[in-house]
Amino acid sequence: MDTKLLFSGFIKRGFDMKTPTVNNVARQKLRIVLMARDVELRIVSLIVRAREGADDVVLLDLGSNDSTVEYAQEVDCEVLHFNDEVNSQNIASYLINSNLESFDSTLILSITDEWRLRDLPLSINRAREGWDIHLSHQVDEIKNSPVDDFTLSEVDLQHIVLSCDGMKSIAKMSTQSLVSELDESLRVRIVQASKSVKIPQRESLATASRFAQLFYWMLETKHPLLLFGIPGTVLFILGYRLSGNVVGALEELNSTSIGVTLATIAMTLIGLFGIMVALILYIMGKQVEQIQSQYNWPSRE
Repeated sequence: MDTKLLFSGFIKRGFDMKTPTVNNVARQKLRIVLMARDVELRIVSLIVRAREGADDVVLLDLGSNDSTVEYAQEVDCEVLHFNDEVNSQNIASYLINSNLESFDSTLILSITDEWRLRDLPLSINRAREGWDIHLSHQVDEIKNSPVDDFTLSEVDLQHIVLSCDGMKSIAKMSTQSLVSELDESLRVRIVQASKSVKIPQRESLATASRFAQLFYWMLETKHPLLLFGIPGTVLFILGYRLSGNVVGALEELNSTSIGVTLATIAMTLIGLFGIMVALILYIMGKQVEQIQSQYNWPSRE
């Protein structure tokens, strides 16, 4: 029976003779390369979790316009800037020319909006299996083309695991090379990963990034007392004093008197609301400081 029918979702080469033993896997040094752009709210947690399962973590920045690079450097993560077309060949060539320390295995993760942190352990397990090339890519469910017919440079990467030999082999291939042209002597597996279905969820801090940045700025800079507290106190005092004087001075009820009365009441309520907001943010700021004091956070200086 044709092996393509048996392994329709992936390719295995040299499996019987070259599958690593448990002892060999335990001695392997693993580097994780996070390939990402504009993930400032996720990058620190990604690096911390990646370090739990790897010997080294590198950020391959694709041209971020936010503070992704800055945050990565604050946690002592090496940052490489990649400006070429994103495909397996270009990435492998770039990593080889970056003069990084040689590792037994390199796991390259494409961090997208669909990628979740819960996918990390599975990718690390694949990297520990000892493949020369283990490539997981996104495909449409309706697309049933044979794996061998895919052009390697056009594959939508989810992750790719490369040994030293695998990285050199892919780096030498042209952008028009097919998956079937991979070196027969290498342990290769190509996996088609179906795109995950998006399930509606409640809005999180990551999706409300702008509001989160504004809120954190308020807590960090102590501005709530200035922005809300002082104006709120002034409006509350003026509104409270004016409301009594205005109501007592007006002898005739008409649209003007009612409007002035409502305006003073509104001023009082807005002032009270400002004072409450200032106090709430001030208390939350103190709680954040207490939590931060329990950890050795990296300094921005």
